[in-house]
Amino acid sequence: MNKLYIGNVSAEASEEDLESIFEQWKIPHTGPFLVKTGYAFVDCPDEVTAQKAIDIISGKELLGKVLDVDYSVPKRQRSCKLQIRNIPPHMQWEVSANSVCTHLLFPTVNTDTETAVVNVRYAAKEHARLAWEKLNRSTMENCTLKVSYIPDETASPDGSTPGGRRSFNSRGPPRSGSPGLSPRPKVQSDIPLRMLVPTQFVGAIIGKEGATIRNITKQTHSKIDIHRKENAGAAEKPITIHSTPEGCSKACKTIMEIMQKEAQDTKFTEEIPLKLLAHNNFVGRLIGKEGRNLKKIEQDTGVKIFISPLQELTVYNLERTITLKGAIDACAQAQEEVMKKVRESHDSDMAAMNLQSNLIPGLNLNALGLFSGGPGMGSSMSNVPPPPGAHGGCSSFGCSPYGGEGPFWASMLSMSSQPYAVSQSETVHLFIPALAVGAIIGKQGQHIKQLSHFAGASIKIAPAEGMDAKQRMVIIVGPPEAQFKAQCRIFGKLKEENFFGPKEEVKLEAHIKVPSFAAGRVIGKGGKTVNELQNLTCAEVVVPRDQTPDENDQVIVKISGHFFACQLAQRKIQEILAQVRRQQQPKPLPGTQPPVPRRK
Repeated sequence: MNKLYIGNVSAEASEEDLESIFEQWKIPHTGPFLVKTGYAFVDCPDEVTAQKAIDIISGKELLGKVLDVDYSVPKRQRSCKLQIRNIPPHMQWEVSANSVCTHLLFPTVNTDTETAVVNVRYAAKEHARLAWEKLNRSTMENCTLKVSYIPDETASPDGSTPGGRRSFNSRGPPRSGSPGLSPRPKVQSDIPLRMLVPTQFVGAIIGKEGATIRNITKQTHSKIDIHRKENAGAAEKPITIHSTPEGCSKACKTIMEIMQKEAQDTKFTEEIPLKLLAHNNFVGRLIGKEGRNLKKIEQDTGVKIFISPLQELTVYNLERTITLKGAIDACAQAQEEVMKKVRESHDSDMAAMNLQSNLIPGLNLNALGLFSGGPGMGSSMSNVPPPPGAHGGCSSFGCSPYGGEGPFWASMLSMSSQPYAVSQSETVHLFIPALAVGAIIGKQGQHIKQLSHFAGASIKIAPAEGMDAKQRMVIIVGPPEAQFKAQCRIFGKLKEENFFGPKEEVKLEAHIKVPSFAAGRVIGKGGKTVNELQNLTCAEVVVPRDQTPDENDQVIVKISGHFFACQLAQRKIQEILAQVRRQQQPKPLPGTQPPVPRRK
């Protein structure tokens, strides 16, 4: 999104005036300025330039008017989400975001200006509009807030359908008999609804020559996949419904009614519960603290809800079965509430993914395959056939139950064919329970070999420091992407092998070494930097006092927390070290050219 809106433009301002102010601040643009009465538009070559224009030109005066520059977001694409920039970093997010905020996506700190950025979701678009009007350009502790909309990518800016066709109004109504006359399902970036149905009812759901399923599809504006040919002999078959949340719910209820009627016609006396499938990464947030979310849904709908145990998960299937028991109408209502929670978790993970792609220096998260749903050790295993009973018939080594858009917190990663930039190798010492060493090594060392190959890192387990040692040190050497993948797999393996309880988060301690002269930069004046690191990453970061530097004049920084907290802290510390190294490089003398790096 590189198109900019320039507001509060003087009526006397011309295209040349706007060009001059952009040239003054050395901000390139592509194409001419489109000047209207009181405002203008211009395209920038990339997002970096667009952000630079927003930060620099906003607040500058032109012909007696203070300009207001922001991303150009068409009204149709304005969502309930805002990005608030330039917040004093020590402020509480809830205070700075406004009282109508309902969900904070992910706070980050701008290390260049020592201000914070936070993305906020509001309850309604009207709330977001009011917050934008109230907060944009307002001052908070000598910081001028900058607020912009986060576009709704599923909405088309010109009224056309997501598939690229224009709506009626743009070129007149469609001709009689054209496909445009019938309402078409809206394609959204929503996750589909997945359910399990008894195999004996699949025929009734499909109908004679597919008439019933076609009718459901037409009435609910949805796309429905019945995976009947997979898992031959299985008692249940998965169904995937792609539509809007309302369309998914309507199709689900219709399928329940068809099964109920078929049961009556065939004198099937057993109860037919509604069984939903959801990725394990969403289930904890669905349940809520002490089960509060599920209890509320049960109380509101009168439905009994049961969730399959973690022990039933396999490397081929990361979905949990959510069973709803009750009347059809009550189950339909409960399904809507359950999927609402699942979608909120998915949206939160997707938003975090988009932000972290810029937040973590030196890491290409898209290239790491974070949206593959499974715990595979590599793309070479993507064609491993699933064992009987794996829902959906697709191996989680290579595909996600959500069509390639799995959750951000997926604990395992698939290999990517996209090449990484050459990065400097790093060494991390990760401490695991001593009893888990066998699980990490695997039979005849197979697991640790596979892990090393998968991650592209050297992975060794140091000898125990004593007979009663409760922890062992795993030495991981490799570039940032390799560190991410290797540590991610180790965290996931410890969870899989039940070294942590079902409701217990895997938290480990990692040590990285930094030059002794740079330790002060990690700590910051009065501990400011290390405190900001802890607030930003949710990890515990400690630089032990009175350390004696080793033979390489290095000291240890200890990082403790869950996987992503540890990763984020490691990357931020490496970013600080990179800044120190750049500052230590000798500056070229006036009139001389800096040395050109030689290709290896």
